[in-house]
Amino acid sequence: MSLELEEINLQEQFLEAIATHDKIVIKDFLDNQNISDVADLINKNPDDEATIIANMAIHRAAKVFKILDLTTQKQIIKQLPDNKTAELLNELPADDRTDFLEELPKTVIRDLIKLLDADERKITLSLLGYPEDSVGRLMTPDYVYVYSQNTVEEVLQTIRKFAKNSETIDVIYIINEQGELIDDIRIRDIILASPDKKVGELIDGRVVALHIYDDQEHASQIFKMNNRVALPVIDDSNKLLGIVTIDDMLWVANEEFSEDMQKMGGTEALNEPYLDIPLLKLFRKRIVWLVVLFLGELLTASVMIHFESEIAKAVFLATFIPLIISSGGNSGSQASTLIIQALAVGEIKLSHWWKVMRREIISGFLLGTVLGIIGFLRIIVWHHIFPDVYGEHFLLVGVVVWCSLIGVVLWGTLTGSMLPLILKRLGADPAVSSAPFVATLVDVTGLIIYFEVSYLFLKGLVL
Repeated sequence: MSLELEEINLQEQFLEAIATHDKIVIKDFLDNQNISDVADLINKNPDDEATIIANMAIHRAAKVFKILDLTTQKQIIKQLPDNKTAELLNELPADDRTDFLEELPKTVIRDLIKLLDADERKITLSLLGYPEDSVGRLMTPDYVYVYSQNTVEEVLQTIRKFAKNSETIDVIYIINEQGELIDDIRIRDIILASPDKKVGELIDGRVVALHIYDDQEHASQIFKMNNRVALPVIDDSNKLLGIVTIDDMLWVANEEFSEDMQKMGGTEALNEPYLDIPLLKLFRKRIVWLVVLFLGELLTASVMIHFESEIAKAVFLATFIPLIISSGGNSGSQASTLIIQALAVGEIKLSHWWKVMRREIISGFLLGTVLGIIGFLRIIVWHHIFPDVYGEHFLLVGVVVWCSLIGVVLWGTLTGSMLPLILKRLGADPAVSSAPFVATLVDVTGLIIYFEVSYLFLKGLVL
């Protein structure tokens, strides 16, 4: 059976179960489906989303809830009665609960926290107390820890006793009596060791840990470089506070990617699904950058006025303005996009600035030369078709366009590549140096380069 037919069949079975209005039938049906299939049912049946969550075993409902998008989660919480909301929130892992709550208005957070059990409330308030984009917001306090003096058999007993509430048991953490992190051991090494072997004999000292105030994007890079499914989180005194798991990092990577894409498009990060963000808020997110870019383009008009007399003497110079500035803007946009992406995935660092500049100087020169040759040939061909357009100095006009394109494209690649690195060095988000911003900046400077080159070659002849 094809995937599409399976989905149709599942939908029909769900509608039949709902039509019975029998909670036992509905619960049995939902509890026998894959978590991802139940999430699909919620997305396809928005009128029944709260009914689906309310009629599942609570541990399964929590697993479904955590993979839904934020808008759907909000709708479900609005529709659930307080007792079901309390069950659901208490069942959610601490990190997933914090991730959901931090997206809500403060008044709503306050009301929902009141529904939590005392212990869960304390944990949630603690996590919400960390900075918004810090590792502390992603951390879960549910993990298995042992001591170096424990035997492997004692570790296995500890796992059987406490691992039920742990988010992962792929890694076991070793601490001392003061709660300080000593090392971590993969469960594979525990299983393969003899029962009477001491944990201290399995320690290799290669533990990798995150700091509670580390940036989430930095944590994502640590996961990538160390190929881990979970990493411990410590404070300044090396106390083990919790762990961060790979599923949280996948969400972070997705959010960072979406945010960078929006900023690179010349808008502020939306932080909400496009169709759910209020129109006035969407307007505010977009208008700021549009005004900044518009003011930048006004400088282009100022440059045109400054060189008005030159344009009046050689009107044909104006015909190449779109060609020159668009080439510079495009090359700058290319460079900024490549560098922002490379910074985001950790391919380059600030210390690589000279390597980047050197590569972009060579690239800009080569790119400008190729475009310049095309522009030069275009003028030669056009002169033979329309001899009066460029006059007797058509070859010099071709050289002007050629050299201008080399200069503007070279300047564009340098600007586009260096600006993200400069912003990163200043502590700002490199994605702010978006393609539209770089293009606008290069437009203004590109005109200056073009007219200065024109004046250099055509002075006393045409100008």
